[in-house]
Amino acid sequence: MQSRGPLMIEHRLIERMIALLAQTQKRIETNHEVDPFFIDAAVDFIHIYADRTHHGKEEDILFKILGTRDLSAQDRMLMDELIQEHVLGRETTRELVEANARYRNGDRAALTALAASLGTLVSFYPKHIEKEDKVFFPAYMAYLSMEEDQSMLNAFWEFDRKVIHEKYGAVVQELERRRQGHSPRVTAAAQM
Repeated sequence: MQSRGPLMIEHRLIERMIALLAQTQKRIETNHEVDPFFIDAAVDFIHIYADRTHHGKEEDILFKILGTRDLSAQDRMLMDELIQEHVLGRETTRELVEANARYRNGDRAALTALAASLGTLVSFYPKHIEKEDKVFFPAYMAYLSMEEDQSMLNAFWEFDRKVIHEKYGAVVQELERRRQGHSPRVTAAAQM
């Protein structure tokens, strides 16, 4: 398998989530309601799978290696464009989280922001994926030897292995932080 193989497989799962986001956007626009728990799950998918795992491999491994190569002006420009699109995805996901929190707190006007953020993701991701699959991924192979490509593939597998530990280490850290935040109130109440 070439190093681009796992990235393209990940794209197929991301496309399936984007289809669900498109359905949700239409429901918001038609029924004027949304399941905030679905948005939570979608955000978790985008954060952990699409951004941290998939974009992480691209940015932390692939783009770093290619950054040391003498890329053509066109390939370098495309790589920079892909990086900026990753930033757009992160910003849009952050807006989705904020709108979902507002909706949960009773702000029905947040539905407009939810639909807009979903619309941005639904519009952006298919074009981004096509650009990578059909243009950038085939092009980057010219800058790597077969051994380098296989080394990168191994680095991708190792990256994936570490993500689960990173994710749940962060979950425990957040729960500990929250627990510590509640401890002073409990102690103060016990002293009364």
